[in-house]
Amino acid sequence: MVASALIGSSDEVAIDRYKRIFHRFASVEKNGQKFMTRDDFVNAIAPGEDYKRLQRSQYGVLFDVADQGRHGLLSLSDFTVFENLLSHPDAEYEIAFRLFDTTGSGKISREQFKQILAANIGTDAIPFDFECEWLRLYTGSKETTHDMAYKEFTQLLKGLQVERLRQEFRFYDTQSTGYITPHEFQKVMVDIAGHKLSEHVLDNIPTLCNLYPGNRISFAIVMAFYNVIRDMDMVERVVRKAVETSPDGAITKGDFLSTAAKETRFSLFTPMEADIVFHFAGLENPSGKLTLGDFFRLLESKWEHALPVTHPSAPEAKHGVIHDLLKGSYGFLLGSISGAVGATVVYPIDLVKTRMQNQRSKVVGELLYKNSIDCFKKVIKNEGLMGLYRGLGPQLVGVAPEKAIKLTMNDLVRRHLTDKDGNITFRCELIAGGVAGGSQVVFTNPLEIVKIRLQVAGEAAKSLDAPRPGAVAIVRNLGILGLYKGASACLLRDIPFSAIYFPVYAHLKKDVFNEGPDHRLAIGELLMAGAIAGMPAAYFTTPADVIKTRLQVEAKKGQSSYTGIRDAASKIYHEEGFRAFFKGGPARIFRSSPQFGTTLMVYEVLQRAFPFDGQEEMAQQAAHTSPGHSEDLSYLQSKNALKILLDVHYKFGIVPPNATIPGATRA
Repeated sequence: MVASALIGSSDEVAIDRYKRIFHRFASVEKNGQKFMTRDDFVNAIAPGEDYKRLQRSQYGVLFDVADQGRHGLLSLSDFTVFENLLSHPDAEYEIAFRLFDTTGSGKISREQFKQILAANIGTDAIPFDFECEWLRLYTGSKETTHDMAYKEFTQLLKGLQVERLRQEFRFYDTQSTGYITPHEFQKVMVDIAGHKLSEHVLDNIPTLCNLYPGNRISFAIVMAFYNVIRDMDMVERVVRKAVETSPDGAITKGDFLSTAAKETRFSLFTPMEADIVFHFAGLENPSGKLTLGDFFRLLESKWEHALPVTHPSAPEAKHGVIHDLLKGSYGFLLGSISGAVGATVVYPIDLVKTRMQNQRSKVVGELLYKNSIDCFKKVIKNEGLMGLYRGLGPQLVGVAPEKAIKLTMNDLVRRHLTDKDGNITFRCELIAGGVAGGSQVVFTNPLEIVKIRLQVAGEAAKSLDAPRPGAVAIVRNLGILGLYKGASACLLRDIPFSAIYFPVYAHLKKDVFNEGPDHRLAIGELLMAGAIAGMPAAYFTTPADVIKTRLQVEAKKGQSSYTGIRDAASKIYHEEGFRAFFKGGPARIFRSSPQFGTTLMVYEVLQRAFPFDGQEEMAQQAAHTSPGHSEDLSYLQSKNALKILLDVHYKFGIVPPNATIPGATRA
């Protein structure tokens, strides 16, 4: 395979993902091959980006890395190589190196560094002194200059921000007083680290002058602020640990410093750095004791775009009782509509299945129906077309709690048994499905027994020329305990059915139809996955369904009556043989398979068409999708690659490449 040869990897799954993304976005076709334009490429690596903080042209810089042949178009091979590059642990630095290594020699000269940096700073920015002592330490003087290899260049980039910070402070501190104004401080920090600052911090940078007397910003404050931004990951780690050990979930500045001393070896925060952290986190809570939600205001959320809910610092969304009730009603309503559609579509098959299962052999009674087709014809002939829908009312009433409980319990147990990496064992999938099937019986058994008696009432009324009993009369005749007759058999059927169905459905979507963020299943694929999963689940649980039907249907005169599951199984076997346990099996498959396929297809389509809170709820998909195969992972990797370039200068990729190199060399 060409892609494997190019990237040197045997990861077929990753290669297939690269192909799907490429063909999804590539818009140019030449000589039977597809190619990506710069716009296509940006759409592929930054899906959903609003381009407010990171501009489209900045993502376009990455196109120049991918387009090694400078053709202006990317082939599948080019895109595959770039995607593989993003998966490298040092991808950010590799991309930066390739951008500065304009000759492709594997080394970067002092002049190359100067040209690329100056071109991306632009003429209106504070000029960088390329003759400074710091740069000479990396590249030598003019007389003894030397080129930088990859690892040397990465160290230069690591320290570049601090040198720019020093130069920009000196640019504004014209009198060498060691102070600049709050407005100048804001300009410096936006220039140096604006891409790392949250909106909350950006809006309130000048207020830092109120932290100490004098209404001015010293170089010490500038460096302390920069250190906080640079070590924000460590700030977050210390804050979370301190909050976890706090009895009330709130911490003081002393708690923060004490936890930092205990939890880290060398990353101690200075008192001034702690002052800055608590200043910005506590602008809306001046009590001095801050919660995790207060500290969350410090973090720039765009670097965690793909993980907004699971981000460790994200405060839990708090909603009122009304919101929770509406959300619960939302799921209940979708489940009810989906179940009603699925039940109505296959109800005639269900009626035929019930009558075939209830029909005794010649030993105990006369056969009314030769087979399922004969049964179908005779129902229409003797009872009319509407006879095929006898008992549909109770069925539709029962669909709402059945589907709501079954889907909710499967998701709930599945989430509980899923590990922190999003993986769940097949055994746990079976348990989740079984619990879901068992939990529904408390609602469905009464409705099942009424439905079944209504379904067989038509044939009894026809043969005895008697009036057909209604649902209310059947309920009165059975009583409360009678409504749960056959419940144990119902459990024997529904627990294994759901234990088989839900895991098979999940794996069909994931492994056969390749569901994922870059491939949302079409209606036909959803329908097929649901229908196929229903086939083994329906057939292998037919014996339990036969026993349940016999227990719930009132025996006619001369027919055997049953006292329980064991008694029913024994009598059916001795009177009718083993094959009797699979009576109505084909009809059950034809009913259950399309019913569940239709139900879950309608359910997922309704979720997409009418999302709750204006967002698609893709939790089930996320549970079955490996994080390593997510298109959002490429999005994060692309953003991470831009981090280094934005550290070089926040305008990297914005300034036109032909911009005039500034000539000022202020030291």
